[in-house]
Amino acid sequence: MTATVLIADDQELVRAGFRALVDSAPDLSVVAEAGDGLSAVEAARRTRPGVVLMDIRMPRLDGVEATRRTITASPDTRVIMLTTFDLDEYVYGALRAGASGFLLKDIPPEDLLTAIRVVAGGEALLAPTVTRRLIEEFANRPEPRRLDGITERELEVLRLIASGLSNTEITQRLHVSMATVKTHVGRLLAKLEARDRAQLVIAAYEANLVRSAHRGQ
Repeated sequence: MTATVLIADDQELVRAGFRALVDSAPDLSVVAEAGDGLSAVEAARRTRPGVVLMDIRMPRLDGVEATRRTITASPDTRVIMLTTFDLDEYVYGALRAGASGFLLKDIPPEDLLTAIRVVAGGEALLAPTVTRRLIEEFANRPEPRRLDGITERELEVLRLIASGLSNTEITQRLHVSMATVKTHVGRLLAKLEARDRAQLVIAAYEANLVRSAHRGQ
């Protein structure tokens, strides 16, 4: 099954490069381009792409607000934020807006194609520098988020998700079936009112789960 992609970037040369790369993959197809945030939202509403490659800094509407509006207009669309800066101040806002991935523009071509496939499949994908930024953002909060109603096993799964493990890796770590892991993930999504795994990652950081796991190692 082909995953459709919308490319939103204010630099025409960058869009052309991404289009050539994405269209070179037999299982991916570019359905639209946009040179600013408002055009990106309009194109997403019109084409309902599976994945949007969204530049975080664009004219008329920045990538964070464009992501929020895109997901409102096309709830099944996943957004990968792209930036030149590894410590972009928009990281947290973009993920809270519903972005499923956050990557640097200097990512190797094959890794970007893999990222599109991963996010199209419902996974979250964050560059290591972004993960470090999130830890720094939440590590010193005096009142971490409460996770009422979450079982110990679900907390364990949430920590592993926030650490970047896939469902398959979680099954291997916990020695349980894929069905069991999917059940836990589904319950976490419902209990935390999270749209996808990226928002589960945010919830884990807000609750300082990742920091606690790191200190316990």
